Amino acid sequence: MQTSNQGTTQKHAGLYKFRQVMDKVMNGVFFFCGAVSIAAVLLITVYLVIAGLPAIGEIGIVDFLFGTEWASTAAEPKFGILPFILTSVWGMLGASLLGVPVGLMCAVYLSKVASKRAAGIVRPAVELLSGIPSVVYGLVGMMVLVPAVMDVFNLKNGTCLLAAILVLAVMILLAVPPEYEEASLALGASKMETVFKVSIPAAKSGIAAGIVLGIGRAVGEAMAVMMVAGNVANMPGLFKSVTFLTTAVAKEMSYAGGLQRQALFSIALVLFCFIMVINAVLNIFLKRGEKNG
Repeated sequence: MQTSNQGTTQKHAGLYKFRQVMDKVMNGVFFFCGAVSIAAVLLITVYLVIAGLPAIGEIGIVDFLFGTEWASTAAEPKFGILPFILTSVWGMLGASLLGVPVGLMCAVYLSKVASKRAAGIVRPAVELLSGIPSVVYGLVGMMVLVPAVMDVFNLKNGTCLLAAILVLAVMILLAVPPEYEEASLALGASKMETVFKVSIPAAKSGIAAGIVLGIGRAVGEAMAVMMVAGNVANMPGLFKSVTFLTTAVAKEMSYAGGLQRQALFSIALVLFCFIMVINAVLNIFLKRGEKNG
């Protein structure tokens, strides 16, 4: 009997040591993966700074950031990217103003209003939107959206801003603790009052994360926008052919050389800083909202 107990104790001790070893191994794996991610971001940052600063120094930071004319292949080239910056800003704001409310209302409908059968049919289709390649969005926009805009507004050419606005993926609300909703209904609130005053505030962290992802996609989109933008370096206008920061790099990098190529890396550096600033500002507002909440 004593021998059996000793064997059981040794077995548990061996299993405990094995678990400790596995914990250390997995901690090492997770640490390595995290370190690789951080190193990749640092390498990208350093490379963009090294590749982008020379052109800014040669062109002049004021002429580069606030110049209104981009003529990189002219006899006397000009490298003003203000039209690209403003186009990206307006595209991001337009996409947010239209995409966020539509996505939120769709999420509310699927989560709280639709029947299980309807939600089961619609939800996979909505989730599929985020997995569709950008080139498909661009192709549909080029074949359907641009001609529709031309016909509706009697234009010679379509616009890219509407296409960029429609690119945002629809977000599904996070689950809300059901006792919150039951308590609200018990107090006499209607179903819609419960949804907008209880469910949505309780899911604000998930909504905010979806907004950040949507804005990031709107700012960083290249292929879909390139196919419907017109790719002309105009100052932004709703019905003008324009160029975004992303498309400015993508459309010229294949044949660029010399100062032109360096200027494209400078645009990439500006875009990188632009996205970092947006994420930082949004995170500050989100943290403040959580503290106030």
